[in-house]
Amino acid sequence: MKLTDHFTLEEFLISQAAARLGIDNSPSDEHRANLLQVATHLEIVRAQFGVVIVSSGYRSKALNAAVPGSSKTSAHCFGLAADFHIPGVANIEVCRWIAEHIPDYDQVIYEFGPAPKGWVHLGLRNGIPRKMQLTAKKGDGKTIYQPGILDLWG
Repeated sequence: MKLTDHFTLEEFLISQAAARLGIDNSPSDEHRANLLQVATHLEIVRAQFGVVIVSSGYRSKALNAAVPGSSKTSAHCFGLAADFHIPGVANIEVCRWIAEHIPDYDQVIYEFGPAPKGWVHLGLRNGIPRKMQLTAKKGDGKTIYQPGILDLWG
């Protein structure tokens, strides 16, 4: 099912973990409507940078619980977030651009450095956006979030 000109619902639902574990990752109508918002925002990013590769979109609560390190309050569970990268463009550059040009983002997180190990997290919110800019890295076996879009991988 096509959400926008360049994004389908299916690409926001694909999950190797769900397939491997036999977990249903079907969104509700409300979550599907939220995914349309995310896809619409990613169209803006795509217009600036080119092809956007979504690595994680919607996660049912059961799938989210099965993904190590996932927050119990993750925007992914509501269809309000996507993790992605853009081939040939530094993740940090994309994060900084989103923070400057997407006025209603809730969170933009530079997660785990440059691709292919890292990605960009774009989170939205139904309500007043918090405009959080964060950098995530691993430390002592857990994810540590620091304020700001930081170049920790130089």
